Amino acid sequence: MAINLTAKNKKQVFPQGKIERVAFFGYADSLPTDPEYKMAYEVAKLCAEAGFTVVDGGGPGVMGAASSGAKAGGGKTIGVTFYPTNAVNFEGKSTSNILDEEIVTKNYLERTLRLLEYGQVYMIFNGGTGTISEFGMAWAMARLYFGHHKPLVLCGKQWYDVIATLVRNFRIREEELNVFNIVDSPEEALRELHSLNRELAERVESFEISDDERPFVL
Repeated sequence: MAINLTAKNKKQVFPQGKIERVAFFGYADSLPTDPEYKMAYEVAKLCAEAGFTVVDGGGPGVMGAASSGAKAGGGKTIGVTFYPTNAVNFEGKSTSNILDEEIVTKNYLERTLRLLEYGQVYMIFNGGTGTISEFGMAWAMARLYFGHHKPLVLCGKQWYDVIATLVRNFRIREEELNVFNIVDSPEEALRELHSLNRELAERVESFEISDDERPFVL
């Protein structure tokens, strides 16, 4: 007979009434002249000016752009980092990425989970396989907790082709297309955040969730 060891940790909770932390994901090798770097910088700057805290992986590229933009907007940055011993292709912590708070994790997977935990909305830019893995996990969890999920904001026109290709070639469920929006400008990204905050403020129903799962829902 199966025993549910987590049942005792379940409790009724109400949705969080306000989005405060926005996590940024994107290409670690992006240069300041690249479009995703420029957009991440401007989105983070607008987020900071609007009072949001920026969360990123503490590395270079889009992560560095996010932290720099947040500081330019007078905001706070949280970095979730990992210092590998032999992950030769992992970018690691960038000395130019200025963080107000650093959360050090033990491995790459823990780092990803903590980024998903600390972020309440996920801004996802163009990137490589690391970004794809983060996008995939965020997207899957949004489907699992649909209705109380953490939303994805997909930044850049390339996402239209990406999603169209996935829908055409994979078995994508209807609800999985209702957990994200695609934006093509920093201003549109900020408007999306404000819209999500309004929607969240209107939720009044409670729901049951375990303490272990609570960090991954809104």
